Amino acid sequence: MTTLDLLLARGPRMRPLRRLLGLCIVAAGLVLLAAQAMQAIAGGDARVRGALLGGGLAALATALGTLPVLFSHQLSQRSYDSMLGFGAGVMLAATSFSLVIPALEAARAQGIGAWGSGAVVAMGLLMGAALLLAIDRLVPHEHFVKGLEGPTAIKLKRVWLFVLAIALHNLPEGLAIGVAFAGPDPEAAMALATGISIQDVPEGMVVALALRGVGYGRLASVGLGAASGLVEPAMAVLGATVVTLMASLLPWGLALAAGAMLFVISHEIIPESHRQGHEAFATGGLMLGFVVMMVLDTALG
Repeated sequence: MTTLDLLLARGPRMRPLRRLLGLCIVAAGLVLLAAQAMQAIAGGDARVRGALLGGGLAALATALGTLPVLFSHQLSQRSYDSMLGFGAGVMLAATSFSLVIPALEAARAQGIGAWGSGAVVAMGLLMGAALLLAIDRLVPHEHFVKGLEGPTAIKLKRVWLFVLAIALHNLPEGLAIGVAFAGPDPEAAMALATGISIQDVPEGMVVALALRGVGYGRLASVGLGAASGLVEPAMAVLGATVVTLMASLLPWGLALAAGAMLFVISHEIIPESHRQGHEAFATGGLMLGFVVMMVLDTALG
């Protein structure tokens, strides 16, 4: 038997070891980044502290949005879809004005040129969408309308599947906040964080009411809805730390965050807001959200 035959024969038995090794490498990288982030915060790095502040503001807004569930019994499907549309509009405007345009400007500032800048941002957009697509396929989660997605072999309680789905929605928002604060314009970054926080209020309410609607208690729904926003400051600090360590990654980071947000808007939020026959209200919410974020970006940024 040749060496190749031996390697092929051992392949299936080596898969768990390879997966464990890969997880160890990823975990080690995350630990190093966390250490760098803590060092940057302790050392007074304004960019990382700003990212933590912006991400914390978004998490607080999510928690604030869950509070009405303590007093309200239900939300009409039409209102639910309108709020989803509003969130999609805010994210769409943030992608355009706070991420794609600054990414192009950052690439040009590095002397790449017009065509080169466009190519960098285009590749970053596609990479961000591909990253979210991979996470969507690999992480088991359950949407309130679409149902179970991801690997079905992994058995988790339904509540954790919901929480993972919410975290997937919040991941690109936190990343976008962090990368924006790592850039040269803190006012524009704060405008982005403010816009995302505004859409996080109805999003937190939608999440908590949806959890309540599938049988969870008021306190559990509020607690889990609020906890879903904690991924935003974590991803914000991560994004700011990476870009701060390597300034040349700024256009890539902005474009990657934009691609991730576009993926969530198209793949998750818009289809879910149109699924129950309230397309007009969902679209109206999207237009309103887009206008609100555009005004915030142009007025504050």
